Amino acid sequence: VKYIPCPNFTSQIITAIRNQSIEKIVEEYSNFDVFIVDDIEFIAGKERTQEVFFRVFNDLTENGKQIVLSSDRPPRAIENIEERLRSRFEGGMIADINLPDFEERMAILERKVEEANVILPEEILNFIAQHVRKSIRDLEGALTRAIVLFEKEKSVKKVQKKLKQFIEEPKKRISPEKIISVVSEFYNLSKNE
Repeated sequence: VKYIPCPNFTSQIITAIRNQSIEKIVEEYSNFDVFIVDDIEFIAGKERTQEVFFRVFNDLTENGKQIVLSSDRPPRAIENIEERLRSRFEGGMIADINLPDFEERMAILERKVEEANVILPEEILNFIAQHVRKSIRDLEGALTRAIVLFEKEKSVKKVQKKLKQFIEEPKKRISPEKIISVVSEFYNLSKNE
């Protein structure tokens, strides 16, 4: 099994081009039973990398091997990618992985607390699960802060108050003046017009 972030794969291709060892790279990657590439959208616009990846992809699939790709968008939404790659990506199973709901976030937090072998009041876990919705990394970051803060403060209310600074996004206000400014700039008009 081989796992590689796509930027690292691209760097290896660049080095192989410089050293004239593309065939060696294709052969190396074609020998794995499972090839996992993270952030495949990074391949967009990189013609030589796409060409090498195409060859590796074909070698693996022709030999009944498995390829797992992750991306922040579906294949049809990745711009500057060869159509032959796009069609191969879409020919596999596409799974949209959504952000966890409240119950899943609570379960993740409870498991992380257990793994860290610390005790954190349920109210704090609840607070984090309610307010951190973007990603699991953000959830883990908030939990780490909460653990440190609770060890120091020993107060649920103080921890919640301090966590609010980290997890709440500042509210953006859009004023009529801002709308006028942006529209006039876009259409190349004066603000009075």
